[in-house]
Amino acid sequence: MTRLYLRVRGRVQGVGFRMFVLENARRLGLAGWVRNRTDGSVEMEVQGRNEDLARFKNMIKTGHPFARVDSMEEKDLKPVTEAAPFEIR
Repeated sequence: MTRLYLRVRGRVQGVGFRMFVLENARRLGLAGWVRNRTDGSVEMEVQGRNEDLARFKNMIKTGHPFARVDSMEEKDLKPVTEAAPFEIR
């Protein structure tokens, strides 16, 4: 099990990006959360199997028809034993 912090910059607010992230995370069985930041970026913590996280990252980089991801910051976090279902904060 792997847990990541991701921060995405680009055109990611006001286009339904958080809902897109939520739907894809839940479809892949991932735990965590996503929220907007005041600087226009979107941040999230996500936990799951490595192969599911790789699919998830690819989806959020390229899958939303109205968003544009210019960069994605990634940091490893310590996994938690009782991770909550994925949510928008």
